[in-house]
Amino acid sequence: MAPSATNYQTADLRVLCYNIHHANPPSRPGLIDLQAIANVINREQPHLVALQEVDVYTGRSGKTSNQAADLAKLSGMPYYYFAKAIDYDGGEYGVAILSKLPMEAMKNTPLPTEAETKGEPRTLATAVIQLPNGKKIIFASTHLDAQRQDTNRYLQINKIVDVFKNENLPVIIAGDFNAVPNTRIIQILDSLFKRTCVTNCGFTVSQINPIRTIDFIAYRPSDKFIVLEHKVIDEKYASDHLPVLSLLKLK
Repeated sequence: MAPSATNYQTADLRVLCYNIHHANPPSRPGLIDLQAIANVINREQPHLVALQEVDVYTGRSGKTSNQAADLAKLSGMPYYYFAKAIDYDGGEYGVAILSKLPMEAMKNTPLPTEAETKGEPRTLATAVIQLPNGKKIIFASTHLDAQRQDTNRYLQINKIVDVFKNENLPVIIAGDFNAVPNTRIIQILDSLFKRTCVTNCGFTVSQINPIRTIDFIAYRPSDKFIVLEHKVIDEKYASDHLPVLSLLKLK
């Protein structure tokens, strides 16, 4: 279901969250289809995009391809920031932010991982966003550990809360948290942030027959934003996650 024209006109921020599976459609192993990801962005016309599973100059996705930069160009987003989580396949792999609004003070904050778990390192990308009215907010993209045990996710979400608990600017965070609602991970997220949807929100994985919601957009403080719309986008080809869109108005 497309957002209503009224909501688009009254929204101050259209925020998209998308785990892009390094632009590899699950039905086509080995293929990289950045245009399919860009088509989603172009169709929804967000101001801000949080991307996860982004490749930069890797062998599997093309040694000349910076997926963050390429997607920014393909979707007409003039600003982008890539935050490396790990070195991978001759290049880098991590999360990214795309923005139609000016960005400053971009930062890559590594998230903790317990060495004994041999978990893949994860990170938090942040940027200060300049709004048209002159105000500023912080926008963040993250991707938490995917292991069955939540040992590292617990460390990582607590680090995220610690990063933002004393922040004076309003914050929007979006990402793949690899945890469903009512788990302790999302309860910790909810202790500081308010998710843009908390009931009947739609599943986000897997893309064909989704059965879990693990991709979220959240904000703080709660008295600074009104959620005009939240939806999970029915895009079954481009990635193994469904993208999530929220329309927000600042009070």
